[in-house]
Amino acid sequence: MATTTTISGSGGGAGGAGGEDRVMATAQQIVKSLNTTKEVTEDMLLIFSSFDNRLSNISNLIETKTEVDQFEAAEKVIMRWDSNSEASRHTLPWDEAPEEAAEYLAAVDEILQMTEDLAIRSDGEMMDRAESALQVAMTRLEDEFRHILIRNTVPLDADRLYGSIRRVSLSFPTNDGEILGDFESFVDDDQENSCYHERGGSLGDDVCVDLIQPDAVAELKEIADRMIRSGYEKECCQVYSSVRRDVLDECLTILGVEKLSIEEVQKIEWRSLDEKMKKWMQAVKIVVRVLLWGEKRLCDQTFSGSDLIKEVCFTETAKGCVMQLLNFGEAVSIGRRSSEKLFRILDMYDALADALPDLESLFSDELGQFVWSEARGVLASLGEAAKGTFAEFENAVRSETSRRPIQGGEIHPLTRYVMNYVKLVVDYSETLNTLLESEDDDESDHLQNRDGDNLQLGNTPPIGRRLLLLMSCLESNLTEKSKLYEDNAMQYIFLMNNILYIVQKVKDSELGKILGDHWVRKRRGQIRQYATSYLRASWSKVLACLKDEGIGGSSSNASKMALKERFKNFNACFEDIYRIQTAWKVHDAQLREELRISISEKVIPAYRSFMGRFGNNLESGRNAGKYIKYTPEDLENYLLDLFEGSSLVLHHMRRKTA
Repeated sequence: MATTTTISGSGGGAGGAGGEDRVMATAQQIVKSLNTTKEVTEDMLLIFSSFDNRLSNISNLIETKTEVDQFEAAEKVIMRWDSNSEASRHTLPWDEAPEEAAEYLAAVDEILQMTEDLAIRSDGEMMDRAESALQVAMTRLEDEFRHILIRNTVPLDADRLYGSIRRVSLSFPTNDGEILGDFESFVDDDQENSCYHERGGSLGDDVCVDLIQPDAVAELKEIADRMIRSGYEKECCQVYSSVRRDVLDECLTILGVEKLSIEEVQKIEWRSLDEKMKKWMQAVKIVVRVLLWGEKRLCDQTFSGSDLIKEVCFTETAKGCVMQLLNFGEAVSIGRRSSEKLFRILDMYDALADALPDLESLFSDELGQFVWSEARGVLASLGEAAKGTFAEFENAVRSETSRRPIQGGEIHPLTRYVMNYVKLVVDYSETLNTLLESEDDDESDHLQNRDGDNLQLGNTPPIGRRLLLLMSCLESNLTEKSKLYEDNAMQYIFLMNNILYIVQKVKDSELGKILGDHWVRKRRGQIRQYATSYLRASWSKVLACLKDEGIGGSSSNASKMALKERFKNFNACFEDIYRIQTAWKVHDAQLREELRISISEKVIPAYRSFMGRFGNNLESGRNAGKYIKYTPEDLENYLLDLFEGSSLVLHHMRRKTA
């Protein structure tokens, strides 16, 4: 006979309780085995409860049983990806298995939702299992987070970024040494072996790069959201900052910025240090304007759910890179000051000054404020270094006391160096005016009245006042150096060469606007005075031979002996000047021609007149050619050889003499 299961309304004691459990279990089994929708299940439970009031609580029990099943299913997915499990060793990388990744994230969401449910939180055993599963999940997500960051990092295209920097090259001769060194090694900026100072350029506003493959950013955000929701924000930040910090360090290496201590920087010889300073300037522009803003955007996208975490991650990621750059700047600023470093230090100052507003915006929170504060400190140090270096240059010009005269009265290397240096200083006027604005110029009164210049310094910017003083020092120094020549005429040739060179450099640059037309006109007047003094010092003795005094009367009764002596003395004086002054060098072609014309206008008419009056007295006698060796035309030709800077063979004169 078949056994029939019934739902009885009676029973008591232990048997009654056991019967109730069996009734509940049977009902649960029926509902579960039918595998119906939620709506049908609810209808069935309503029908069951109408038969027996003992079934009134079955809905809660079945619902709990369903959540357990969901948890176990989610737990199974998580454990399948457990890095310690055998099965996980055969799983594909996260970004190559999008369906499995989505399933895994859904499982994490399921458990997170359950842990936030008050009913589950009250079940200690269930919570332990949920927390254990989440711990496994977070370990896996942390690994995947790191993997996605590393695998999807976009390599830095340094060549493209370098190409976006607009540069300005400025000519500047250098001997790779001090201003007090071997001046003869300096060259002019129009010669072949001139060096060029390349100023730090500006980076275009439209330069933007992807630091991570765009498709990967969404994946990073999905993982970060779940780690933060699970309370693992610290681990997430550590992984992110560690990976991205290494990437930024690698970027600095690609940009040529090394990790160097202050002591190491101090020991680098200038040529190598100059290269490192150039690379530093480029790196500051690229790092701040491109990389750090890119990191900021990536942080904002990845951790969009928490402002605090965004700031923490960005600061932890970027501060090491910025501090490495700042440490090099600090090392340069406290290094030994020498004149050749000025322009590179100013370039570094400008680069950091341009970057400072960006750094302030990037590190605006409390966590990053110290980075911006450090940057301001280094900027101030570089400014002080620039001012100190410029002062060193001024002192070097003032105290340069080389005692060897320059051959041929040519332009002194000090003059070349200072003028090319000053021309370059003018290109940094805006920066230097800012740095020198608070400095009092103790020499202003001296400048105001020096040599009657009556300079109006009231509206002159700080760098203008300093340059006027510097030019005054240079001129005084050149005046002292002219006294090294024993020949007075050569002193004036030296001064003309050097002052004219200064005037030309001033007129051909922005210096002219600073020093003014009055300053230029005054120096041109000095050159004319020097030319007059040269003629008097060099040719007065020659012209004295052509005077009538002491010859003994008119042309008809003049003493032949006296005339012979006069022509003989004239020839000797002229030949001596020719021999000496053909070795002198007047650098400027126009000045050279003007001096020759001035000499010709004084000497040739006087010689022609003297010959016209007294030449016949000797031409009729024997050996007349011994005394009257030159025609006026011969002298004109010989004058063309003066100031060419070479020891010419006196072949014409020797032929005449012979």
